[in-house]
Amino acid sequence: MQKGITLIECPRDAMQGWKHFIPTERKVEYLNALLKVGFDVLDFGSFVSAKAIPQLADTKDVIPQLQLNDKTKLLAIIANTRGAEDAVVYDEIHYLGFPFSISETFQLRNTNKTIAESLKQVEEIQNLCVAKSKELVIYISMGFGNPYGDEYNAETAIKWVGKLSGMGIKTIAMADTVGVAKPETIEYIYKHLVPEFTDVNIGAHFHSTADTWEEKIQTAYDNGCLRFDSAMKGIGGCPMAEDELVGNIATENIVNWAARKNIPLQLDMEAFDKAWQMAAGIFI
Repeated sequence: MQKGITLIECPRDAMQGWKHFIPTERKVEYLNALLKVGFDVLDFGSFVSAKAIPQLADTKDVIPQLQLNDKTKLLAIIANTRGAEDAVVYDEIHYLGFPFSISETFQLRNTNKTIAESLKQVEEIQNLCVAKSKELVIYISMGFGNPYGDEYNAETAIKWVGKLSGMGIKTIAMADTVGVAKPETIEYIYKHLVPEFTDVNIGAHFHSTADTWEEKIQTAYDNGCLRFDSAMKGIGGCPMAEDELVGNIATENIVNWAARKNIPLQLDMEAFDKAWQMAAGIFI
């Protein structure tokens, strides 16, 4: 039997750039369907400016209507300390996710702060999480390269993991924000990260075109990555990246891949099928 993986379902990532507003009651219905599947983590909403992400302005209204269980932990995305202050008051939320770009251009574009300013925010948010018994998840966006002309190499990405780990961060996901990761880069990064940072849960948040998803997942898994983000039907991606061709890796693809490779997943597949069918009606 192969090593099991932690699977993070990301409806927040699917919804955030959707062109028409999904009514709150439909969001709740869909999120509750996903909760029944038994994913390890549900990336369900955000505490980001409603002006920046209007689709998720109703996250606070969604939370009290969720049918929570003992299996699935909730993750909310935040972009600054203020958002973290809003999120930590909810007992239902276990994880706060913060996008930390190692591309100066993209960090300014995504959070309107420099890398140095964002690092200060990480420190403040981590202290807040510790005080409120939450866990901070850092996404290293542009972790495998970037299209903005900023200098990139894999060693820089690895260096940032070390710096963030030194601040007490225990979960760090390398994010392929615009789908540029190549198997050789993925192999190099995880082959170095996983053995070096044994006390950090190193994950992967890949965006991908339909023809490259499996090589990314397989290469990361073969090199020790056991935490993967995905979204039903592969919908989503970062609206700040402005690349509509590159979405999330489809959860159904990962589930089928895991079955072929005898990788155990503790999911309710009947509930999975129902949620997948619901997604087809929401994202049209």
